Amino acid sequence: MNDEVEPSTSSSPTTPAAAATAAKKDQIFIRARKEPFEHGLLPISKLIFSDGTATLGPLKEKLIERSSSLRIDAEGVAEVLQISIDNAGLVLDTLAAVLPSDSDPLVAAKPDEIGGVVGADVYDLILFLYIQSYRRLLPRSHKDSAAVADVWPSTSVFDGYLSALSPLQLVRSNSRRFMPSQVDEEAHQLSYLQKHLANVLSLLAESVEGEEEESLVMTLERFERLGFLFQFGEKGSDGVPLSQAAPFFANSDPDMPAVHVSATQVHDWILQNITAALEHTAERVPPKENGPSSIGDQDVSMTDASTSSFKGSGTKSISFVEGISKASLVKKASDLKGSSVKVLNCHDSVIYVLAPLRYATVYGCSDATIVLGAIGKAVRVEHCERVQVVVAARRICIANCRECVFYLGVNQRPLILGDNHKLQVAPYNTFYSQLEEHMTQVGIDASINRWNEPLALGMVDPHDSLSHPAGVSDSQAESAACLDPDQFTNFLIPNWFGGDSANPTTLNPFPLPEAYMTSQQKNHQSLGEIKQALRDLQLEENRKREISSALHVYFKDWLYASGNVRQLYCLQGD
Repeated sequence: MNDEVEPSTSSSPTTPAAAATAAKKDQIFIRARKEPFEHGLLPISKLIFSDGTATLGPLKEKLIERSSSLRIDAEGVAEVLQISIDNAGLVLDTLAAVLPSDSDPLVAAKPDEIGGVVGADVYDLILFLYIQSYRRLLPRSHKDSAAVADVWPSTSVFDGYLSALSPLQLVRSNSRRFMPSQVDEEAHQLSYLQKHLANVLSLLAESVEGEEEESLVMTLERFERLGFLFQFGEKGSDGVPLSQAAPFFANSDPDMPAVHVSATQVHDWILQNITAALEHTAERVPPKENGPSSIGDQDVSMTDASTSSFKGSGTKSISFVEGISKASLVKKASDLKGSSVKVLNCHDSVIYVLAPLRYATVYGCSDATIVLGAIGKAVRVEHCERVQVVVAARRICIANCRECVFYLGVNQRPLILGDNHKLQVAPYNTFYSQLEEHMTQVGIDASINRWNEPLALGMVDPHDSLSHPAGVSDSQAESAACLDPDQFTNFLIPNWFGGDSANPTTLNPFPLPEAYMTSQQKNHQSLGEIKQALRDLQLEENRKREISSALHVYFKDWLYASGNVRQLYCLQGD
């Protein structure tokens, strides 16, 4: 046996390239906060400014003048932006859903306090208004009405590459390689911020008199506002706040005002981090085979970003339920990672996500029932066909959906965007043993349910989406109708939690409106009468067996025709 020890080559790289690769493995990269882009965009034309700071600069000064201690209420927002008071309230409510800090008064406010008693920080509002110019429109090389009419749903303000395909067309195409991945979206958002960084900083910076070159400076408080747009993330985390990762204010005395930093210095530091993050993504992931090299966007070309397909840095804070077909699936809190869930491209299935979460997205699903637990920030349902969604949430946004029914327990008005057809809303209709516990964790108030107050905003013109600013047209979107009380039924969730809850929920925590309660009582009474009538029938045993057999056949046919047989399979499996 040779006792000589070979020099180790694994402890340190032998080449500069290897050293750089090893260093990047340990580096935490900057990324765009996905929440403002995924849940914070509103297709209101007066909020979309394509000229950068030219309009937003003067607006900022007006908002500051109208504010009290740099906080502004809905009335002030309506006055300065020249929008309706309802839209101003919607702006502040949407902003509250995507702010990074739960300690902000707007986030902590009760639903009826937002916009009135509690206003928004002016600089948060300015950043929110700036990103309204972010858009991902699908360019059309022609405007042939026959070809466009064959596309459903129409292009949305918020859509990516597959915005022109219906969920069923997605399934038939079987071309997942053409779909923009989570990392595509992240790179696209980061590229947008890269391009607009100088404008964003100029809106936050303060001017210093008497200095020429370094006339704009950033205070610690203004720098921390950038946390609305940026954070540092690593796999498995929700991210590190920007102020904790930056070197500028690291050694500031907490008892002394922090020294101002040059806006140019801040700009260069963030820009270097964005470049490193995009390069890291490009190195880690090969381009898609035969897929698009870019996603159409009038503002930021995806050629400048990465067209990669792996779930990139930070995406483990999101749980994915994807591609479920002809099956039932149950996810509890212990099965999920992070504070967000995305249910994508599920068809002819029953999906249960019974957990307290901050955000949820349902995209591209058809002929499915999707039950979401308690969602404290926002739910977005987009490009779905013939789907039933059951959810308790602070707020919900529905975009480009068709023949869907939403059973809602929501504290804010449901927002209806885009090209929708035959939508119905109904009161919340279920419970599970940990529901109220989950609702308390994420701040949902069961005494407030605005399910029947949908707010429909303008829709995108499917024939000429590029002729309008950011694809917004003045035509009115189709709203949602209230489900007929006679068609309302309770949805039963099996008790998968057992005795896990100290104070189990045993009833629907949202009070039913009188018409739905009356209909439910009438159905129960009718069922009882039928049962009693069958008991009272004076029939021979063979006739009773024939009736019982016929009922079983009809029930079995209904189970298969309705798809509810899958819930029985799911129940048997558990």
